[in-house]
Amino acid sequence: MSAKITPQERLLSLIVALMASQRGLTKEQVLSTVSGYREARDEGRTQQALERMFERDKDELRTLGVPLHTIGDPADPDDLREARYRIPKTEYLLPEDLTFTAAEIAVLNLAGAVWSEESVSADARSALRKIRALGIDVDEPIIGFAPRVSMRDPAFPALRRANEESRIVRFTYVKPGDESPRLRRISPLAIFEYEGRWHVYGIDLDIDEERTFLLSRIVGPVELTRDTFDTAEREGAGKRALAQLAEVAARNEAVIEVTPDTEAALRMRRRGVAEGDPAGHRLRVRYVDVHILADELASYGPEVVVLEPEELRDEVVARLKRVLTLHGSPGGPA
Repeated sequence: MSAKITPQERLLSLIVALMASQRGLTKEQVLSTVSGYREARDEGRTQQALERMFERDKDELRTLGVPLHTIGDPADPDDLREARYRIPKTEYLLPEDLTFTAAEIAVLNLAGAVWSEESVSADARSALRKIRALGIDVDEPIIGFAPRVSMRDPAFPALRRANEESRIVRFTYVKPGDESPRLRRISPLAIFEYEGRWHVYGIDLDIDEERTFLLSRIVGPVELTRDTFDTAEREGAGKRALAQLAEVAARNEAVIEVTPDTEAALRMRRRGVAEGDPAGHRLRVRYVDVHILADELASYGPEVVVLEPEELRDEVVARLKRVLTLHGSPGGPA
């Protein structure tokens, strides 16, 4: 029995095949000859399932910064039934007249190494891929030790894999107001960022309803089960999730005052609408989750005063009191 081809291996095979072809490959040629698709067909995957897999892989390649070209019929460019796909080497690799010294390559690689693979942007991944393709030996002493910085939550890699493989997951989730974490079992239909935080949107199988979960509230590891869901359920899921959050935000509005020339003023003015004078210090800010906004506003300390709603003000005050209890001194502030 042959080893299962992972999505990453399939993407690599697809890149190699599309770069090697001068004329490009049709969808049928990809599905029947490229490693990963060929095995899936032999296992009995339907033509429709294989085509959806190919469409997802094309989106992933473009997200990674890979220049994937679609060559249609010149007589009818909108007819993509016999379209060919190719990756031009000249666009995939750095220009031949662009050179770096070994020391420069070392510094660029060090900068890339600071970011974890799950956090680095598509543009940065594309740039690092091209740099590493040069094959220049770096000056080892420059590399040394690089810290790791992640802009995503620990649950992100497992959820992304589950989404790609259409696998149901289990995780424990802490919702504000719950006394203890609860086990959730969901079909992860979409993973997306909203207001600087990562969410997973899917079907909560215990209640058979669509729900959005904040990744930072997932406690412990995400378990990928052997159970799968229909890949067709993913279609349009991201748009539905964003639309639902936008509807929630439209119903929730806070009124705050910010101190001029502070971090709070700078950040909140980007999200809020000033009352009266555009340069005024009273802002109306829409939000999705009162607890998330309270965490942010409390972090600004005296730079922000919450006027409305009362629930938000109480949550901010409660957080500031906890900080005072933990870090204050008996005789007053340190």
